[in-house]
Amino acid sequence: MLPPEDSHCHPMRRRLLWRFGFLFFLFVTLACGAFTVLFWLVALWLGILQVPATTNLLLRVVGVAMFIIGIGALLLTLRSFRRAAEPVGDVIDAAQRVADGDYTIRVQERGPREVRVLAHSFNAMTARLQANDAQRRRLLADVSHELRTPLTVMQGNLEGMLDGVYPLDRAHLEPVLDEMQQLARLIEDLRTLASAEAGALHLAREATDLALLIKETTASFRAQAETGGVTLIADVAAALPNVNADPARIRQVLGNLIGNALRFTGRGGEIRVTCENYTGKNVSVTVKDTGRGILPEELPHIFERFYKARDSRGTGLGLAIAKNLVEAHGGAIFAESQVGKGTKIWFTLPV
Repeated sequence: MLPPEDSHCHPMRRRLLWRFGFLFFLFVTLACGAFTVLFWLVALWLGILQVPATTNLLLRVVGVAMFIIGIGALLLTLRSFRRAAEPVGDVIDAAQRVADGDYTIRVQERGPREVRVLAHSFNAMTARLQANDAQRRRLLADVSHELRTPLTVMQGNLEGMLDGVYPLDRAHLEPVLDEMQQLARLIEDLRTLASAEAGALHLAREATDLALLIKETTASFRAQAETGGVTLIADVAAALPNVNADPARIRQVLGNLIGNALRFTGRGGEIRVTCENYTGKNVSVTVKDTGRGILPEELPHIFERFYKARDSRGTGLGLAIAKNLVEAHGGAIFAESQVGKGTKIWFTLPV
């Protein structure tokens, strides 16, 4: 099933068809006129048409002039038709190369306005295909790398225990279990991300008390925060409206944001989770920490999948998943940070 067309496509396509139709009609008309004049001149020269001598000479002069003008107009029409058709041919040839897997091809934007728009749209399409192909290759490489690390640790420990190098005890089995859990989390994160990016993520929406959800999620991280010497605070505004959301997915978003903040906030730092209804139509949830912050060149990329800071130990999927889950609810997510002063990440949800 074809997707619905843009409202600008119909007028543009109509003008292009009219242009080609008009040029074709003009070409046929001029060709018929030129051959008619030529037939008329031949008839005059052969004496088939009986006219007075003075009139015959005048008609010959006028006929030759009309024939020359007609041929000139015919050539100009052919030139205009070729000028409009050649760029379309370029697009057709380039489309064949794209079908063969070459996404680097671009066409020159020339010719009439409608054809230039067609070429520009084609170039934009191929640029997007090239970017998607590069992203797919990077994703495969990143997934292979992330899967290899826990598998290598598990294989090494298990082989060591089987060969008698390591004793079969809790100290050597726990790392294997930890890596298995890490592998399971990675696979679940990949599944969630793939579903969200494909628009196939199922949301069990219900009227959700966001204040209660924030307090429960924050409480689940309090022990970890206390172990790390970090103060974790939930500051929720009173009388918040319910949101139509999947509570499990929003809890996942909050968990990813708080977990990230804990990783990058040192002992003695603070993480504050706030929520307020700031427009009447949207609720804003903010996770702000006093950690080391994010470098300016890294900040625009933090929501990209598998993007990690240089010293990060995570998989690089947490913020990408959070972004996709928030957008699946019709919201948006933002971030700002200052090196040495902390990071603030907030997202909005429609009421």
